[in-house]
Amino acid sequence: MNGKKIISRNRKAKFEYELLETFEAGIELKGSEIKSIRAGQVSLSEAYVRTNGKQAWLVGAHIAPYEHASAFNHEPERDRRLLLHKREIKALWDGVRLKGVTIVPTVLYLRNGLAKVEIALARGKRIYDKRQTLKKRDMERDIERTLESRRGRKGD
Repeated sequence: MNGKKIISRNRKAKFEYELLETFEAGIELKGSEIKSIRAGQVSLSEAYVRTNGKQAWLVGAHIAPYEHASAFNHEPERDRRLLLHKREIKALWDGVRLKGVTIVPTVLYLRNGLAKVEIALARGKRIYDKRQTLKKRDMERDIERTLESRRGRKGD
C-alpha cells in the first residue's frame, strides 16, 4: 500500500495565503487520535504551526475524541509535536524569523498507515490578490462551461 489517503484539507490556506515552500511532517499522536484520524474526524481550518527553532508544534488542529476509547480518550485540540528533520525545522524557523511568513498546515493524510501533515511556509495575501484569485477562478469556470456546451452541440 504505497498510495496516500487524504483525510483533511485546509481549503482556506490557498485562498488566504501565497504558499512558498512545502514540507512533509509526521505527527506525534496518542492512541485514540490515530483512530479518529482514520475515521476522518479531523479539521485543519483553524490550525497553524508554531516553532522555536528546535521543535515544531501543530496548534489548533481539531481531532475529535474517539467514541470507543472510554476513559483513555485524548484532548481534541491539544498541541501536537511535528516530526521533522533538524534542517527542516531550521528552514521553517528562518522563514518565520527572517522573511516574516507563517506556517500553515495544508493537507493531513495517511501514507503506509502513518499520519502525515503537509505544511507550508506562507505569506498572507492582500485583499486585491484575493479578488484576482476569485476573478481568475470565475473566468476558468466560464471557459469550461462554454467548452462543455460546444461539445454537447457537436453530438446532436
